[in-house]
Amino acid sequence: MSEPLSRPKRKNPLKRTRLPLLPQPARSRTAHMLTAAAAEGRFGLPTCLACGARHYPPRDACPACLSAAIALEPADDRGVLLAVTSIEAATDPYFRERLPWRIGTVRLNAGPSVVAHLHRDCIDASIVRLSWRLDRGGNAVAFAEPDKASPTMSHDPQLREMTNDPKFRRVLITDGRASTALAMAEAFAAAGASIIFIGIADAWKPLAGRERLLAIPGVEILPLDLTDSDSVNELAGAIGARVDIVVNTAEHVRPGSVLERNGVALTREELEAGYLGLVRLAQAFGPVMRFRGADGVASACAWVNLLSVYALKPWLAYAAYSAGQAAMLSLALSLRAELGTGGVRVLNVFSGPLETEWFQTLPPPKVTAAQLAKATVAALLDGIEDAYVGDVAEDVRARLAQNPKALERELGQ
Repeated sequence: MSEPLSRPKRKNPLKRTRLPLLPQPARSRTAHMLTAAAAEGRFGLPTCLACGARHYPPRDACPACLSAAIALEPADDRGVLLAVTSIEAATDPYFRERLPWRIGTVRLNAGPSVVAHLHRDCIDASIVRLSWRLDRGGNAVAFAEPDKASPTMSHDPQLREMTNDPKFRRVLITDGRASTALAMAEAFAAAGASIIFIGIADAWKPLAGRERLLAIPGVEILPLDLTDSDSVNELAGAIGARVDIVVNTAEHVRPGSVLERNGVALTREELEAGYLGLVRLAQAFGPVMRFRGADGVASACAWVNLLSVYALKPWLAYAAYSAGQAAMLSLALSLRAELGTGGVRVLNVFSGPLETEWFQTLPPPKVTAAQLAKATVAALLDGIEDAYVGDVAEDVRARLAQNPKALERELGQ
């Protein structure tokens, strides 16, 4: 069983911060079919659509029949660990700092054999589960874990390099007045976060649930107004070097299509709180987080954006809101590339309508704050990039993959 993770000691401010390094990034376009699966936490194997043969690594043509019709299809993720190797010396700078590093050969029940990174609890000839994980460079790698989970399984150093476990990390929840803020704070406290900073705009106004927030271990309420650059920069100057995970909970939901609105005042408010708020956060907190991507056990590791699934395809009933969410998604993808150079993962959590007053007239299914918070922490533990929460979000994702034009017409009715 893995040893429990110990709380990191206070950092000596006189010591140099270790600069983030990334594993080798080279991947073929064909190999990125595994990256797409790892980004969403799916497992599958390259499969020939002509003869059904499964193979690994991904190839441009089927090794059995030479057909070019290959797709990633679901497969059994169990297998037998045939051999284990512990690497004690390496020329790659990233791995040199993390030795010893365990790898092994896994023969999958589905057929192929795979050389995978190994969890420390895996032993020779045991049954293991294989998954595609995103490494710190954002590329898919094979990772093998024991078939039976243990309470401290997530503490494994190699697994922690590929996930964003909140344990002993410091979290910033940007909008404490959002409907999801309290549930997020409770979920991160349960996951072992050491400090949970809660941003509050207009601190002089009453805050619903303030007593419950302050009762959560590690919570600190601080002034933060995402529509005010000075407020964002002041907080970044105070705690920027201590934040390991940012969770942008800002929400400004208003119904109506573009043509139904008179003027741009409401749209400007949406952009100030949403898109421009994200810009301010990124510019204030992003550079320090990117610099701290390898800063010990509790390094900066993740940036979380809570987005509507209608950022992917607009819904006419909330057309202007959908456009603002699409702008935030586009910015989040650029932010993923920039923060990724420091090993910081950008997680986009897509959900359908939330159980809030602004979606009051909509029938179920809707997403509760607790459901969204639990899914966000689970996505960080899995180290994925895109999570879909609730039946509506899953339905939109499935229909986008099947027929995006049909979905566009249906949401426009």
